[in-house]
Amino acid sequence: MKQFFSILIFVFTPFSALFAQQISKKALSLEIKSWDQERLDALKSATGWVNLAGLFWLKPGENKFGKASDNDLVFDHPEFPAVLGKFILNDHEVIWETAVNHPVSDKGKPVNRVVQFTVDSMQGISLAYKTFRWSIIKRENLIGVRFRDLANPALDKLQEIPRYKVSTDWVIPARFEPSMVPTITTTNILGQSYQQPHPGKIHFQVEGKSYSLDVVDEGEPDEYHIVFGDDTNGDETYASGRFIDIHKPDASGMTYINFNKAYNPPCAFSEFSTCPIPTKANTLPIKILAGEKKVH
Repeated sequence: MKQFFSILIFVFTPFSALFAQQISKKALSLEIKSWDQERLDALKSATGWVNLAGLFWLKPGENKFGKASDNDLVFDHPEFPAVLGKFILNDHEVIWETAVNHPVSDKGKPVNRVVQFTVDSMQGISLAYKTFRWSIIKRENLIGVRFRDLANPALDKLQEIPRYKVSTDWVIPARFEPSMVPTITTTNILGQSYQQPHPGKIHFQVEGKSYSLDVVDEGEPDEYHIVFGDDTNGDETYASGRFIDIHKPDASGMTYINFNKAYNPPCAFSEFSTCPIPTKANTLPIKILAGEKKVH
């Protein structure tokens, strides 16, 4: 994720040169302090995870939406009308129709009826009503409404993300091993399984013992993504594991993993998100005492 890139402590030069120099504890602390603030700002932004207020799965045909209990999709909020409108789901698209006299808009322009999402292209628009925003998401065979409230009280409640003490001990050299198979199976909290590009795995050591983690390619030009679990999950860190991003390996096949940047998945901040969970192979039998802790 680009917003989680570091402000470099050191230039990412060939690996041997990188780890030949001593990592400055002060520089690392300053970097992580800045990284933490970027994390918090991104999470609380208009497109972040903290303002999520609902996730509604659509059924084929009409889905009436509003505060009244007889709607197909109910959002009970004092600022919401009994019926705001309806979603119409067919094989190819999701159409939004606004109920009479409600100011729903697309980039400030009033909307009465619009194709909000096209299934084949996976493209869509976000619509607005007062402080509320909603867009359409697709999760395998499910199509739903991701609903946000830009005045969500959770935004004020989240002032910081607890973390372990920053330590250079958790900036660890890693050797990259290319994969023999192009994809890996990922499962999310809904129980859905899907394939992701699998360029390979990294091998590294903690206190003299060897471990490995599979990486996936999410399309970022300079990094790979890892979903991992460890023995802190459930007690000190989020129960369903954490994420971490690493630089792609250099020409010699080396990179590093900075566990100080292990971060919580979206599900740690909102019940209205759908997160991947670590595979058995990516569940480490040790405690990674670094990175973000669980949020209360």
